[in-house]
Amino acid sequence: MNQQSGSDLKPGDLLDGIELIERRPGASMAALWNARSPAHDFPLIVKIPFVEPGQDVSMLVSFEVEELIAKRLSGPHVPRFVASGDIGKIPYLAMEFVTGRGLAEVAAGAPLPAAEVGEIGALVAAALVSLHRQKVAHLDLKPENVILSPRGAVLIDFGLARHAELPDLLGEESSLPIGTAAYMAPEQVLGERTDTASDIFALGCILYQLATGIEPFGRPQTFAGMKRRLYHSPRRPRDVVGAIPRWLEAVILRCMEVDRARRYADAAHVLSDLRHPEQVPLREDGRARRGVLAAMRDLFRKPDDKALVGNPVVRRHGPSTILAAVDLSSADDPLIPEVLAETARLIATRGDSRLACITVLKTEILGSTPESDENGASIYLKRLVALKDWARPLHLPDTRISFHVLEAVAPADAILNYARHNDVSHIVVGARASSAMRRHLGSVSTKIVAEALCSVSVVRIKAVEEPAHA
Repeated sequence: MNQQSGSDLKPGDLLDGIELIERRPGASMAALWNARSPAHDFPLIVKIPFVEPGQDVSMLVSFEVEELIAKRLSGPHVPRFVASGDIGKIPYLAMEFVTGRGLAEVAAGAPLPAAEVGEIGALVAAALVSLHRQKVAHLDLKPENVILSPRGAVLIDFGLARHAELPDLLGEESSLPIGTAAYMAPEQVLGERTDTASDIFALGCILYQLATGIEPFGRPQTFAGMKRRLYHSPRRPRDVVGAIPRWLEAVILRCMEVDRARRYADAAHVLSDLRHPEQVPLREDGRARRGVLAAMRDLFRKPDDKALVGNPVVRRHGPSTILAAVDLSSADDPLIPEVLAETARLIATRGDSRLACITVLKTEILGSTPESDENGASIYLKRLVALKDWARPLHLPDTRISFHVLEAVAPADAILNYARHNDVSHIVVGARASSAMRRHLGSVSTKIVAEALCSVSVVRIKAVEEPAHA
């Protein structure tokens, strides 16, 4: 059995006491299994990411995100978390299998009557209220990720989500838009993943689709196509289906405001308006009245920015975000424990500091780069496991630490780009003894010291004079 991917699993096999029953069809990024456990009186679904060499490694990052968040969620609007597997053996996520009707199936029958659209929208809004109170933004809300069950709307698939108190593994590695283009909020298109208001925008897109039978922005395949929603409004719902009541159109358009200051402030307000349509204020589309420049200017203004003015600045000693660059290409490299010791020293200076552990897989400019070792195991996965093992002695909670395996031709550039993108305040990097080749080409540590926009600790091994041989 391939212990890293579970690709050879079969019905009847056990994962930590969970019995696999039947593999579900259709999954492209992970294997999905119906399962059961004697410890639980409800059916389970098990997700096992594909991590064979050559697979898109973003799936593994997404799996880690979902595992971190799923175990922290509770309530009727999310599946119950059951168990997860060691990423160094068989990574898996076992959750409650939620019975009900998928919203995607319902949306296939759109346009729906306004009353039904309002009822479904209220169910989804209630689920968002619960989710946002738990400090989580879903960031991939779409019909495929909503199940209409007897207990209300249940949200699934948190692989792109963001927890306010956890490191953002996806956002830290890329500034590109992450999500489903048809439902992505304008701020997500520009790379921001911090605001629960993005889910409200997605809810507006879903309501638009249910009411009109079409997706408001289509499914653009390019960044330029996705950016059009920042300055180009879709057709008003009543222009598509004249029978849509004005109150429902008003709710949809307010959910879909480009300017977040004009969007609903929270999902609870959306829920109230959907349940009480007679109270919905009818107004003209604010985007058309205020103009493109005003909407663009206010796009990233948060509703509570003014409340922060005048608050005293609390200054703390020590760096707030530390990047530890660890070369794990050789397991017996004496620099590895020295980098750990310096990292531990810096972490101890400030109790609220956060650590990003980075290792770089060097890729080739020309030719192919090996994706598996001599035993067929994924080099990326092995390096990720080794990085976690390296950091284990620090005993940091997962709210303060993240792990990133970067693939790059130039390791120094990859480390510097990560540091700039994530506002790192201090870098720890090892440096080996000088050599003719290093003097000619330049070392990773030298480049980082020269170009970093923050302070840098360079860790060296004290040279020991070799004894003379007779």
